[in-house]
Amino acid sequence: MQEQYEPQQLEVETQQLWEEQQSFYVTEDLCKEKFYCLAMFPYPSGKLHMGHVRNYTIGDVIARYQRMLGKNVLQPMGWDAFGLPAENAAIQHNVAPAKWTYENITQMREQFKRLGFAFDWRREITTCKPDYYCWEQWFFTKLFAKGLVYKKSAIVNWDPVDQTILANEQVVNGRGWRSGALVERREIPQWFLKITAYAEELLNDLDKLPGWPEEVRTMQRNWIGRSEGASIYFEVADHPQTLEVFTTRPDTLLGVTYLAVAPQHPLAETISKNNTAIKTFIEECRSIPTAEAVIATMEKRGINTGLKAKHPITNELIPIWIANFVVMDYGTGAVMSVPAHDQRDYEFAQKYQLPLKQVIKSADQAEHDFSKNAFFEPGTLINSGEFNNLTSAEACKAITDFLIQKQKGDRKINYRLRDWSISRQRYWGTPVPIINCEKCGALPAPEQQLPVVLPENVVFTGAASPLRNMPEFYQTQCPQCGGDAKRDTDTFDTFIESSWYYARYACKNQDNAMLDDRAKYWLPVDQYVGGIEHAVMHLLYARFFHKLLRDAGLVNSDEPFTRLLTQGMVLKDGAKMSKSKGNTVDPNHLIEKYGADTVRLFSMFAAPPEQSLEWSDSGVEGAYRFLKRLWTFGYSQRNISSNNHTIKNFAWENIAQSHQIIRRQIHELLQQARYDYERQQFNTVVSGCMKMFNLIQELANEANNANTEEQISSQAVVYEGFSILLRLLAPVVPHITHVLWQAWDFPELIINAKFPKSAADALKSDVIELVVQINGKLRGQITVNANADEENIKATALYNQNVQRHLEGQTVKKVIVVPKKLVNIVI
Repeated sequence: MQEQYEPQQLEVETQQLWEEQQSFYVTEDLCKEKFYCLAMFPYPSGKLHMGHVRNYTIGDVIARYQRMLGKNVLQPMGWDAFGLPAENAAIQHNVAPAKWTYENITQMREQFKRLGFAFDWRREITTCKPDYYCWEQWFFTKLFAKGLVYKKSAIVNWDPVDQTILANEQVVNGRGWRSGALVERREIPQWFLKITAYAEELLNDLDKLPGWPEEVRTMQRNWIGRSEGASIYFEVADHPQTLEVFTTRPDTLLGVTYLAVAPQHPLAETISKNNTAIKTFIEECRSIPTAEAVIATMEKRGINTGLKAKHPITNELIPIWIANFVVMDYGTGAVMSVPAHDQRDYEFAQKYQLPLKQVIKSADQAEHDFSKNAFFEPGTLINSGEFNNLTSAEACKAITDFLIQKQKGDRKINYRLRDWSISRQRYWGTPVPIINCEKCGALPAPEQQLPVVLPENVVFTGAASPLRNMPEFYQTQCPQCGGDAKRDTDTFDTFIESSWYYARYACKNQDNAMLDDRAKYWLPVDQYVGGIEHAVMHLLYARFFHKLLRDAGLVNSDEPFTRLLTQGMVLKDGAKMSKSKGNTVDPNHLIEKYGADTVRLFSMFAAPPEQSLEWSDSGVEGAYRFLKRLWTFGYSQRNISSNNHTIKNFAWENIAQSHQIIRRQIHELLQQARYDYERQQFNTVVSGCMKMFNLIQELANEANNANTEEQISSQAVVYEGFSILLRLLAPVVPHITHVLWQAWDFPELIINAKFPKSAADALKSDVIELVVQINGKLRGQITVNANADEENIKATALYNQNVQRHLEGQTVKKVIVVPKKLVNIVI
């Protein structure tokens, strides 16, 4: 052991030892409790940032802690390797996406290893390799056969620069999240997965996830958006079509003053053929993104169709408008508009001077000022004929019953959730395994033809996918008739790859099946770690995919992730670290200067995991100073363990009273650390370790001036305390603790050591310490017998030297004893 702390050297040597001994390679073991710890795998951008460091350090601390509890711990790593950035790099730097991706993976893998993460690298997954994506192609064909996959034309957000479909979440202020181009609305044929078939289960099973943050579960509930209401049928006067609308407020039906349909509604399309103004309006609406947030805030615009609908109760004729705020793929693409009781309908009616009819009055009968806004609260019905004086709840049922009886409506449950569009018009993704034949239609590629391999040696001539210009890729034969056919040139949404990767880790070397029984052993993931920005898209898709795998008999659990930790962002000067802001900190530089343990320690100590971490150069320096102090102490005191057999096997009944107090404090801190590890508050684990280290260090210094008997007693506490301290710190700073553990001649390697347990005899004490306050201010500390009566405690407090100094010239009015805590003297 060197005298000076040189982290770079000791970290490399420690990592080499782990690799030689295959320390983190695990297999299935039915005799041990399993623990599957997983952090969301990264996109191989080529360089780790501090967000990566924090995310994977959190996961590594959890995995190492669970290993110390004696569990069989799996912690794998892989690469979410498909995606648009590789294509952008290909266009910008004239390099094939595959080459760019694989070079970045090599670089990032080495960075991960430098940080000392306890990954089982044998299970490494790269999603752009055929041995991975062949199985999702296979699974797609099975879902196709079950009717859970279908193709249809749908309105999408189209990025004209990146030339691809964008999800609503990828549209920011009407622009593509990467290109910044104004997004267009286009109708494009695309493949869908029927996630709506699982909507109710996805919603209900959120109650099975108490280990998830409530915020995430709420976001998913809102995204699924279950709503109970009624489907109401409006006949169109002098027209064969009937408009079906869905509403959650049938109690407001008598207040309908107009109907509104989406610009893409079949009725709108039909009448536009003979109406230039309507046709022009519909064309203008094509530039509106499909994102609900954009639609909710944009200017409300519409055009009167000239058609009228019959009210299903009163037969009153109601005008039908085309409105830009109505979305075709939600509900039926038509809405009943009640301006008096819906703010959106109100704003539209105000603009186009449409009538307003109040049919709900507040329960307290207060008048509402409709010149300002709509009244959208439930209440009591008015102006509603036979339904007057019913509450909103009563009216919802009564009006729906009436409509059902008249065959003009029905009860219905609706979902905000739409089926998952999985087609992308990009190159760098998994090829959709479909063969298109003019005679036989769209057919899944035969199993013996899988995988449909994505050509990696391609040249980009623009943003469009090169697959469209590669007949050697798309030309094939129809598996049904044998005639000429074409492979689909679309690729999967990359969320497909990230929706099942966690399961493939369990059996990465399985070449003959998508998954095997090892997946049933390891799943579900016990602890998942990742950013809250993935709360809806990735996490919802993964939950859906897991249920598909379950129903195919490939897994035997309902949910993929039992417990979820969403870590906070890394901030600098109050802003999220990003290249665009120029405020990033290079973890490589930090590792070279301070070592990986310092980076890990700061990441865990600076803030609780779920909160944002504010970057601090002084905080990093402070973490480094602590580790240097720890090293210096470990070096200077390393001979304690070899002094004599008595220290290692000290008889604790012979401990000095003053040392017993310190030992008890060490074990109390251990108890708290165990609690903090369980609740994943690693910042308080570190702060507790710092307190423990101060106690141990002070006691070791005192031992130098003690007699032989007291010296043995104090050294025994130091030896035991340092053993506890190193094990508490080991998940956070595994390299320095590894070396110090060996230097002190503790048994085996620290990565194989068990988590320490508090000793009952240490926590039991014949004496207790009490703080002494004067008028609520701390003035001293006393040690008394644990069984001391109140008068004895008062007397001891009053005779304390420091307390007497503060009482000089004062009159004591009373002395209050709070048992086992404090004494408060009132003057």
